[in-house]
Amino acid sequence: MIKLKNSNLPVIAIVGPTSVGKSALAFSLALKIKAEIVSVDSMQIYKEMDIGTDKPPKEIREIIPHHMIDVITPDQNFSVAEFQKKARQSIEAIKRQGKNVILVGGSGLYFRAVVDPLSFPRGFLDSPLRRKLEKEARDKGPEYLYRLLLNKDPEAASYLPPADTRRIIRALEIIERENILYSDLRKRWRRYESIYDLKVIGLNRPREELYQKIEERVDSMVERGLLDEVKRLLGKYRLATTPSQALGYKELISYLNGDLSFEAAVNLIKKRTRHFAKRQLVWFKADPRVNWVDVSSFRNTEELVSHCLSLI
Repeated sequence: MIKLKNSNLPVIAIVGPTSVGKSALAFSLALKIKAEIVSVDSMQIYKEMDIGTDKPPKEIREIIPHHMIDVITPDQNFSVAEFQKKARQSIEAIKRQGKNVILVGGSGLYFRAVVDPLSFPRGFLDSPLRRKLEKEARDKGPEYLYRLLLNKDPEAASYLPPADTRRIIRALEIIERENILYSDLRKRWRRYESIYDLKVIGLNRPREELYQKIEERVDSMVERGLLDEVKRLLGKYRLATTPSQALGYKELISYLNGDLSFEAAVNLIKKRTRHFAKRQLVWFKADPRVNWVDVSSFRNTEELVSHCLSLI
């Protein structure tokens, strides 16, 4: 039997594709090591988006505190920079209580934002600077912005296509607001150096088994009332850009708008979720810190928990 102190363990992260079983493992592990959970999911921060984001049930959250869930209403945008700040504050608050921290989620960008020394530009969604650059692109052409980038950051200009106005605007925003070259920021992303003592566990399953879990999860969401949840949200809020594009919500909004049949919308959710799972695996497979665990090789959760404790 592995014995662990209740505190001073590394920050533990459980990552991997959707539907693989991250939340269940995190809960069982948290019970063993006196931990609280910090979600690194980009969509669970939105209140009232419960079924489609598959939030842990409230009774689970009453037993083990979960942070970074139900942070804002879905009529608001929430930047990665804001997420980074609040999630790190949650981690420090948990540590001050003498408890351990478990990060859980499949949003690779948000995971790295929290654990790595990365900076993110703030307030870009509708800033005066962005509007100014977009206007210059319209009035003077994308080549004008590319020449600006070439002058300010030649290295970035060497790999950003002149016609890729969106990324060029982002690069210029970073240079202006953060006082750092876009090319230097990109180099930081290639380093995997956490600000925490960190242990990362990556869960995976054989592909066909994972896809079956995804199908079952989507069917379960539909049975639990995902369509009614989407209707309630649309009746109450003018959804911000990010939540309106969330998997499950985007497709059912298309159905409600008359663009898809209900059956086609559900099938599209399943298809896009499978593609999302592939992208998640690509993201996390690139991180050398991840200790991969095949969930299907364990007979039950207790065996899986014991194995993960041995890794910690």
